[in-house]
Amino acid sequence: MNAFAKSACALALMLASASAPAWEPTKPVEIVVAAGAGGASDQMARMMQAAIQKNNLMKQPMVVSLKGGASGAEALMYMKSSDGDPNKVLIAYSLIYMLPLAAKIPFNWRDLTPVSVIAMDQFVLWDNTTLPYKNVKEFIAAAKAANPPFKMGGTGSKREDQVVTAFIEKKTGAKFAYLPYKSGGEAATQLVGNHTASNVNNPSENLEVWRAGQVRALCVFDTERISYKAKVTDTQSWSDIPTCKEEGLDVQYLMLRAMFLPGKVSPEVTAFYADLFKKLTQTPEYKDYMEKQALKPVFLTGKDMVTFLEEEDALNKNLMIEAGFVEK
Repeated sequence: MNAFAKSACALALMLASASAPAWEPTKPVEIVVAAGAGGASDQMARMMQAAIQKNNLMKQPMVVSLKGGASGAEALMYMKSSDGDPNKVLIAYSLIYMLPLAAKIPFNWRDLTPVSVIAMDQFVLWDNTTLPYKNVKEFIAAAKAANPPFKMGGTGSKREDQVVTAFIEKKTGAKFAYLPYKSGGEAATQLVGNHTASNVNNPSENLEVWRAGQVRALCVFDTERISYKAKVTDTQSWSDIPTCKEEGLDVQYLMLRAMFLPGKVSPEVTAFYADLFKKLTQTPEYKDYMEKQALKPVFLTGKDMVTFLEEEDALNKNLMIEAGFVEK
């Protein structure tokens, strides 16, 4: 082959390489939800599914798969058993730290591939509007005097909702009968029906029943108020809800919303999904959802995400130990 032919061949190879498409899914992508229908994770997954399709962010469709069995362990083990599968993505929350400790299942979030943190979720103390307790002080005083104890509804056992409940007990001396439900949606229904006296649902899980005037938002478990100022009910916005610390209850807890792939996927696959979820956070649907559901918009990926996960892992382990849900 002469010099000209060699040069032409090299140029052709370079052009072919430059024009080769980056990795992308060739079949529907399963977004795995470690919770039941109607909860915050299910709602977020369906928002993502719709926003990605509407804005043509991915050629293949995204299919929501609910795997809330065994308090979410079903989803974690399903993902762990899917090493190398680029068509499954988990929408994760703090159960990735808590459930392996509480249930002693053979899972560690490091078994999976971190992609991105896309939001932070807050918790609110709610009671039923038919009850006479209109603020935290009145509610806690009644809870301390109650016999039998007030029933506190929540999602799952030895997880975020029960940890928050345990810290309310430690801070106040009140005792609650904690009732675990399959989802935040079910916990909301039980509160509306007066089968429980309160719950600590995420804002999105009690949104519709709050708007309907059936439940009362007593305080938010954060260091600052929720930022959104548009009216949600006839009289209140999210920012009108005081922090629990403002109300004399010094308890704070935030929960991540993060995306994970199975283990042993290629860097190209991870890069595709990190880019996909970054684009998602820029869509009108995501921004609208963040406000309507009172979520904190956040985006972390790469080393920043791993550093964040390591810190959160240590924090949640300490909380679980302090709440008495796991041995030191």
